[in-house]
Amino acid sequence: MNFLKTIIINLIEKLKTMKPIEFKGQNVVFAKNQKEYLPLPAFKADTPQGEVVSCWKLSFIERVRILLTGKMWASLMSFNKPLTPSFFSTKKSDVLIVN
Repeated sequence: MNFLKTIIINLIEKLKTMKPIEFKGQNVVFAKNQKEYLPLPAFKADTPQGEVVSCWKLSFIERVRILLTGKMWASLMSFNKPLTPSFFSTKKSDVLIVN
């Protein structure tokens, strides 16, 4: 019974959590072979700013929560260095132009 309970809890957790997803135009996958991290499909621009764009799929619960609250929270690691500029959008065209 505990085994089944663990499986159900893990499934529910997976359904509640957004995940990075592959997308047209990506050209790199960060942390591809690092078990402690999720692989992060991304587009990395070859520019002085070195922009990195990723796409995230929200779970059903997260979509409802954003619909009801209009809020999204972000946690960025700075490693006690100046924070790098960040930008969030729901439109691909705001962050990436792909022909």
